[in-house]
Amino acid sequence: MPAYTRILLKISGEALAGPLSFGLDPETVKALAAEVAEVACAGVQVGLVLGGGNIFRGVAAAAHDMDRVTGDHMGMLATVINALAFQDALEQLHVPTRVMTAIEMHEVAEPYIRRRAIRHMEKGRAVIFAAGTSNPYFSTDTAATLRGLEVRAQIIAKATSVDGVYDKDPKKFPNAVKYEQVTYTEVLSKALAVMDASAVAMCRDNRMPIMVFDLKVPGNIMRMAMGEPIGTMIC
Repeated sequence: MPAYTRILLKISGEALAGPLSFGLDPETVKALAAEVAEVACAGVQVGLVLGGGNIFRGVAAAAHDMDRVTGDHMGMLATVINALAFQDALEQLHVPTRVMTAIEMHEVAEPYIRRRAIRHMEKGRAVIFAAGTSNPYFSTDTAATLRGLEVRAQIIAKATSVDGVYDKDPKKFPNAVKYEQVTYTEVLSKALAVMDASAVAMCRDNRMPIMVFDLKVPGNIMRMAMGEPIGTMIC
């Protein structure tokens, strides 16, 4: 039995690249979509926010000297490309899906309207929120938190390349200690690299729990939805 009725799943753009240096790896996208489809078929209402790093990284060198606002807008458009690819993968698995963008592009996707997004989810449609918040200087972590709060998700599930939150980078320090549970204040005060500070602060102020877990382990999205302790709970 799922532990949550409605979740907001944040997946980095880099995860969609799989073994590639940048871009979209079709097999990785299909595998992730299959995991999300399994959760949706279990009756969980799913909202998703996908990053854009896998695409924007390919032009990052050219964007190095660009105006920050222009670069952020490019990143937002990269998330739309990922959202459309993920929508196609989900619909091939017979999961009804809607892409809603914070930047209006009617020929491509629906504009984000909060009540319409909630209605889609109530009808069992997976909703992919793209183009961030439409504002520069805000990351997709913040966009995921904002959308999660707006649609009244019960948890923000951040899928990462590590199995939780550590006191220091486990890829650099073998003696890093993993937290099973940690408070928002500890994450902020210790500058634990898990989410943007603004996103963590928003969750703290609105008592929105965050689950950080390893996306690379097959089945972890379902385990998270079932409430299994697979990562670190920030609460």
